[in-house]
Amino acid sequence: MTSPVAAVSRAVEDDPAPAGFAVTSSGLTKRFRGGQIAVDHIDLAVPSGAVYGFLGPNGSGKTTTIRMLLGLVRPTTGSHMLLGGRIPQDAQRVLPGVGALVEGPAFHPYLSGRDNLRRLDAADRTADPATCDRRIAGALDRVGLSAAAAKRYRNYSLGMRQRLGIAAALLQPRELLILDEPTNGLDPQGTREVRSLVSDLAAGGVTVLLSTHLLSEVEQICTHVGVMHVGKLVAQSELSDLRAQTAQRVRVDTPALTQAAATLGRLGLTDIVPQRDHLTALLGSAQLTAVIAALVHDDVPVRAFGPVPVNLEDVFVTLTGEGFGVSG
Repeated sequence: MTSPVAAVSRAVEDDPAPAGFAVTSSGLTKRFRGGQIAVDHIDLAVPSGAVYGFLGPNGSGKTTTIRMLLGLVRPTTGSHMLLGGRIPQDAQRVLPGVGALVEGPAFHPYLSGRDNLRRLDAADRTADPATCDRRIAGALDRVGLSAAAAKRYRNYSLGMRQRLGIAAALLQPRELLILDEPTNGLDPQGTREVRSLVSDLAAGGVTVLLSTHLLSEVEQICTHVGVMHVGKLVAQSELSDLRAQTAQRVRVDTPALTQAAATLGRLGLTDIVPQRDHLTALLGSAQLTAVIAALVHDDVPVRAFGPVPVNLEDVFVTLTGEGFGVSG
């Protein structure tokens, strides 16, 4: 399978506006004073219309990458494009189509949600004052805050604050939304609210780049994923393709664990792990049909048999050799 990372890297060099991608980068790198490399030559490829999960532990370089993408931090080397425009050269043309929530929203606590948005809109030189009230009402409605528009920000819950931050990013029509840890610190209800909002935005045609350290977040709403580890982009693809790259395990439910393990070992399966009433093993090059046929032939009583679903934690461990709790 051709690597989308390599393909897009070539496209950025050869074509000033690679078709079909909302975000691309080539060799994007950030080295801080003292020599620390926070982001190390990454080649992003975010397809237009995707919900792209930018996944990695805290400290892996996700926020620094986002700040470079938005022009808030200057890269040490490399180049990148948003919506077909180079940054910073085309920033004035491109950035009005990009909404962002980076490192949590910051609002005036004594102002209402509506008045906070009004102040932000007044500071936007591209915003039309004549449509301010209509656009604010539309943004608040889109994130489900119309009923709380007059409530002071200091009285908002964490979920409401995050939604107001997203509303601020939606005051103008956006083609691309970049969200840095939008569910950070939220309770389960707030997390569900933000997750539902992201899904609704994507269904409306907005490309979403969602930075997160939560594996469940990516598995539930993302179509594509990029995995960061110690400043490097170690993988990116469609979520289903990434799972398929992980070594497949099978599970055999049987009371005859020793007999079943012997059969699997004879077929070349490895890493056989017996549990109380079942065992699992790496399938390797063996075929599922051949394994079940061999178990039946060896008179192994099988209650259930099948592949073990692959989750993102399995993928991350396969890619990095470390548990996801390890921070870069």
